[in-house]
Amino acid sequence: MRARCLIVDDEAPAREELRYLLGTFDHVQVVGEATNAEEALVLLRSLAYDLVLLDIKMPGGTGLEVAEAVRDAPNAPKVIFTTAYPDYAVDAFDVDAVDYLVKPFDAQRLGRALDRALTATPEETETAPPARSEQARNSQPDPLGRIPVQQGGRTVLIDESAILYASAARGYSYLQLAGERVLVSLSLNELERRLGKHFFRTHRAYLVNLNHVRELRPDFNGALVLVMDDHRRSRVEVSRRHARELRRLLGL
Repeated sequence: MRARCLIVDDEAPAREELRYLLGTFDHVQVVGEATNAEEALVLLRSLAYDLVLLDIKMPGGTGLEVAEAVRDAPNAPKVIFTTAYPDYAVDAFDVDAVDYLVKPFDAQRLGRALDRALTATPEETETAPPARSEQARNSQPDPLGRIPVQQGGRTVLIDESAILYASAARGYSYLQLAGERVLVSLSLNELERRLGKHFFRTHRAYLVNLNHVRELRPDFNGALVLVMDDHRRSRVEVSRRHARELRRLLGL
C-alpha cells in the first residue's frame, strides 16, 4: 500500500511543488492538503495519515503546535517539516519530527526523508558500532577539529573542545555545549569519525568528550553514569557493553 500523505503549507506554490516532488515516488500518495494549522488538525483527526509534510509558520498556529497535538495520538503520522526557516530544527526534533527540510530542496533530499519516515525505526536510524577500536581511536580526526552548525542563515564552526557530548536525533545530532544545545546535520556515527580520540561512544545514543567528565557513578544496573563538568552537572549513561572499555581507557 502507498503511504497516505498530508501536505500542510499556507502558500499555494509551495503545496504545488511538494505535490509535484511527491508524485515522483510510487510509494507515497497525497490524499489531502491544508493551508493552516486549524485545517491540518481537522484533517488529521478525520483520516489516518501515514505522513505529514508540515510548514512551520502558518496562520492560526505553527506547525510545531500541530505536531505536538498529534504526537501522542494512536497511529500518529510521521512528521517531516518543510520550511524556509532553519532556526526551528531543535524544536522540531523535540516534537519527534523525523526530518527537517529547509527550502529549497530537491527530490533526492526529500527521498531520504521519506525513507527515514517510512522504513527506519529509531533504533535503525542511529545504530552504534562496537566500542571504538584502537585503530579508530588513533586515526586522525577532522583536520580542523571543528563542526559546522547552521544558525540563523550562517554557518558557525564549533570547536570540538567546546563539545561536552553529542546525542543522537534520528540521523542528526545534538551537540551539548556549556550553555546551549545545538543541532547539526551529522549523524552520531559521522561525528564519531570526525572528532578526536578523546571522544568515546558510551551508548548507542551518546558520544562523550572524556576531557569534560567530572565523575563516574555506578547506576543500579551495574553500569555507569558520567557526570559532566558543566554548571548543570549533566549526566550521560554508559551502556554495560561499553562500560568495561571505558574503565580500561581511564585506567580503572
